[in-house]
This record gives sequence, C-alpha cells and structure tokens, in this order.
Amino acid sequence: VEEVKKLKIGDPFDRSTAHGPQNHRKHLMKLLEYVDQAVAEGATLVYGGKRLDRTGFFMEPAVLTNVADDNFAAIEESFGPILVISSFQDGDVEGVLKRANSTEYGLASGVFTKDINKALLCSEKLDAGTVFVNTYNKTDVASPFGGFKQSGFGKDLGEEALNEYLKTKTVTIEYD
Repeated sequence: VEEVKKLKIGDPFDRSTAHGPQNHRKHLMKLLEYVDQAVAEGATLVYGGKRLDRTGFFMEPAVLTNVADDNFAAIEESFGPILVISSFQDGDVEGVLKRANSTEYGLASGVFTKDINKALLCSEKLDAGTVFVNTYNKTDVASPFGGFKQSGFGKDLGEEALNEYLKTKTVTIEYD
C-alpha cells in the first residue's frame, strides 16, 4: 500500500507519471463498479478505488486484500489500476500455480521471490503470455507482448508482432 501511495497519477505524456486517466467515462465507471462488486463478494478494500477529484477520468489505484479465488476481482481482467492480493500457504508453489492458472485469462502475471529456482519454475508453469519477476509492467518494445487463453491472439511488439502482417502461403505444384 505504501508503494501504491507513491504512484504519480496524472498526464500520461509526463514520464514521471505511473498511471494516467482511463480512456473514457464508461471504463472508469466499470472499474469503480468492479471494486464495489469485489468488496460485496468479501474482498477488503485497503486503499483507493475511488474517482479522483480532477478533470478527466482518473481513478485512485485500488488495493484489494482477502480476495477469494471465486471473487469477481480474481476472475475478471479489469484493465485498470486494481491490485488484487490473495494469500496462500507458505511453500505451496504447486497450489499457487494451480490457482493462478485456473482463470480463463492469461495476459500477464507477476512473481515476487528471492528464490531464483522458484522464479524459473513459476515462469515456466504460469499459463500467461508475460511473466514479470520481482517487478511488474516493465516492457521492452523488442519483447513480444500478448496473452494466452482468452487474453488475446498473436503478439504485439517484438519480431513476433511482424507475423501478424504477413500472409503466408504454401503452393504445391506437380508438374510433368
């Protein structure tokens, strides 16, 4: 929560901004409803989750704890500033992986650990197009970005993205 409080919310063209406005009113309202529904289903809102009092569609990042696996916030993709924190049994890596992979989505995931072996295991086993280790949302234009399962088809960025613009054809001719 202390780190979230440090995030600069503002002009997306300012490099020091961590989060800009939502792109339209309907999405902002959906995110606010998303937080309300998560709380109604038992999650605890420990920070944020409100519209900021300024011009534009700005939302204070929400931090939700005590989020059960069947909670709306654990199941749906918000595409907004909502952090979901779920607890797990210490050392139960396989259980965590099973829970993480049980969703129908798989855009990105994050692993925070000091154990490089756990980081590598989780990176391999997580069914997500991107895995961040000890960081989140740091991307490079040379790295492909795209999800698995219901989180999209194909990749953006990187050399793999060029395949989306190609039209591959196979021609087989038998000639006598």
